[in-house]
Amino acid sequence: MTAARILVVDDDPTFRMTTAALLEADGYTVDTAPDGQQAVERIKDRPFDLLLVDLRMPGIDGITLVEALRLWGHGVPILMISGFGTVDSAVRALQTGVDDFLLKPVEPEVLSARVAELLERRPQHTEAAPNAAGIVGRSAPMRALLERMNRVAPTDTTVLITGETGTGKELVARGVHALSPRAKKPFIAVNCSALAEGLLESELFGHVRGAFTSAARDRAGVFEAADGGTLFLDEIGTTTSALQSRLLRALQEREITRVGSSTPIRVDVRVIAATNLDLRTVVAEGKFREDLYYRLAVYPLNVPPLRERMTDIPLLVEHALAQLRVRIPTAANLSVSPLAMRLLRQYQWPGNVRQLFAALESAAISVGESGRIEAQHLPDEIREAQDSAQHGARYKASAASDDERAAIEAALAHTGGTLSRAAELLGMGRTTLWRKMRAYGISQPGADDASSS
Repeated sequence: MTAARILVVDDDPTFRMTTAALLEADGYTVDTAPDGQQAVERIKDRPFDLLLVDLRMPGIDGITLVEALRLWGHGVPILMISGFGTVDSAVRALQTGVDDFLLKPVEPEVLSARVAELLERRPQHTEAAPNAAGIVGRSAPMRALLERMNRVAPTDTTVLITGETGTGKELVARGVHALSPRAKKPFIAVNCSALAEGLLESELFGHVRGAFTSAARDRAGVFEAADGGTLFLDEIGTTTSALQSRLLRALQEREITRVGSSTPIRVDVRVIAATNLDLRTVVAEGKFREDLYYRLAVYPLNVPPLRERMTDIPLLVEHALAQLRVRIPTAANLSVSPLAMRLLRQYQWPGNVRQLFAALESAAISVGESGRIEAQHLPDEIREAQDSAQHGARYKASAASDDERAAIEAALAHTGGTLSRAAELLGMGRTTLWRKMRAYGISQPGADDASSS
């Protein structure tokens, strides 16, 4: 088995050498780079299974390097290590796409364990999106979804796809069809919420002449049209009880009857249904047949919301940009700035992938021929969410500082100004307490022990 290839990026030559030696002793193949620019050149030359990146480096620093890699669609695991780490820098690094964060000095055993853990979790397939199923994404939730799709696709098992609006449930259904032996046969999609009950019944099962006032001739429904292929029933949770009964019979008997007819017609159709509702709750409320639910949910697939697969955003952005470059005449050189990408990665996307693609299309039109989507080109709600988050972070930091100052003053008053006892009450070192007192401008009340000077 080929040893994993690791790139160590750090401007400290001693750290590079000792870390490389440690990892090589663990059996890995290790390359090094002294800065972000040379790291980019190494990565262009050959693939790596893991990157160890320093936070602060001259030129291209660690954050900028990670942002660029994620923007280019690199899903390689990244472990960031820094001797100047703070909570803010760690959070920012993780939001940028870093998989783990460690502070220097790092114990060799800890580093070895973290590296092994990240390599174990790394994607086994790193080809560019979209994949054979048409799915864009390499995050853990999407890899799990793809694995289940690959398992069920070769069968004729009925599938129920669940997920929030805009997550791409129809795309998943098309992916299952494309991976199945039915791929060369029809794939027909019907939105069950878009038609009234009578029209939907005729659309699904067809009708014979005279079945209702406007039925001037016999007409086949989509069950017959999809024979040999796949029928996708979107928004299945909105169907009526009467229609649910007919669907149940079609699934059980593999035959349908046109509206107005009593002659059954055999059909060979795989049914994939989808809903953004919790059908179990709808069943409990008596609004959906329990027997139909179990017939549909033989093999459920849940499509994760975008907020649970944020590391896929650079891939989704690039996929959307590739489509927009073709569709919009002025978007031939369309790209996204690092700041705009950061805002896209931090927004929570209540409308999921559909909202992301709409935001990018709107921004692409606003950019015009300049070709570069900046923060100001993004929709207001994305920029406002960032402003709100920054305000909240400042407020929390201020509140935390006020709470800490009050706690220090209370501890000093309780101990009569004795630093060692106050530090013990606060759970911090005496030197740390003295430093915080100076930072907050807190005077020492009363006399202190002899070591306070």
